[in-house]
Amino acid sequence: MDGSSSQKSRGRRSRTDAGGGAVTLRDVAKLAGVSVATASKALNGQPQVRAETRARVVRAAEQLSFSPNTLAQGLITQRSGTVGLLTSDLEGRFSMPILMGAEDAFGVDEISVFLCDARGDNVRERHHLRALLSRRVDGLIVVGARPDARPSLGRDLAVPVVYAYSPSADPRDLSLVTDNVGGARMAIDHLVQYGRRRIAHITGDATYGAAQDRASGAVDRLAEHGLELAGDQPWFGSWSEAWGRGATRMLLQRCPDLDAIFAGSDEIARGVLDVLHQEKLAVPSQVAVIGFDNWNILAANARPPLSTIDLNLEQLGRLAAQRLFAAIDGDVGSGVETVPCRLVTRESTAPLG
Repeated sequence: MDGSSSQKSRGRRSRTDAGGGAVTLRDVAKLAGVSVATASKALNGQPQVRAETRARVVRAAEQLSFSPNTLAQGLITQRSGTVGLLTSDLEGRFSMPILMGAEDAFGVDEISVFLCDARGDNVRERHHLRALLSRRVDGLIVVGARPDARPSLGRDLAVPVVYAYSPSADPRDLSLVTDNVGGARMAIDHLVQYGRRRIAHITGDATYGAAQDRASGAVDRLAEHGLELAGDQPWFGSWSEAWGRGATRMLLQRCPDLDAIFAGSDEIARGVLDVLHQEKLAVPSQVAVIGFDNWNILAANARPPLSTIDLNLEQLGRLAAQRLFAAIDGDVGSGVETVPCRLVTRESTAPLG
């Protein structure tokens, strides 16, 4: 959907007057007994209009089924009623739920959305940025492909920008990210609550901030429970089932008495489950397994269905849209806002016994 736009209809058609023409602002003003200028200010929320006058104008507009022309309204408010969603990974597992959540929020307020996919290419991203600005969008949401800091689009743009999932490297920008540390602590609490004490952690690429955050969250929370990580360290590798299988085999050789594995992703967890089945270790009665991401097609269809940590990505997208609305209205934020994860329990975890 490179450079394409998904348009959401805005408003409704005005009823025609007795002469067959469309109802105009002048007709509304006449019915309300005010000037055209006052009617315009009343319908556009200008503060100079008294409450009773505004109510009279609104009643007249409703009686005539008047809907203001979007272009004319934009000239008055200096807004286009459009926003840009700029992503680097339109087909990605993580970016799509964020975009869906943001677009849902925009749809509630009947905002038109221009969606552009830069495909991880900086040159393409700058091209899309110029194109979006030339369309006079009111603001931008930028969604990255991985949860690590990315370069800022700059501070000299004419519109506000909110970064989602991948935070801006500039702390003066506003970024929304998922709480990977908190999610890992949640996973450990869940396993400890179920009586697990020999808990290992297999996770993905160590160059990802998310992998480091999940590992540190797990280690710190175990220490708070008076426990140490089984296997002595987090096992970093790739975000794949193959790594989950290989790491589990090595872990079982080193720690044959482990009773739980916290996997850094649902893909890794699927590989963990494969080896536990091969080794005739019952899940969850002997070894409990919990993943991360709540990738439903993997987690819900695992054997047994996988308990996991949900990233709340659609909520992240909705919040990004809300923060952008506030910024468009002049309340421009900065810094990093963290969105909490949530625990999804399925059959791969249960009390030890």
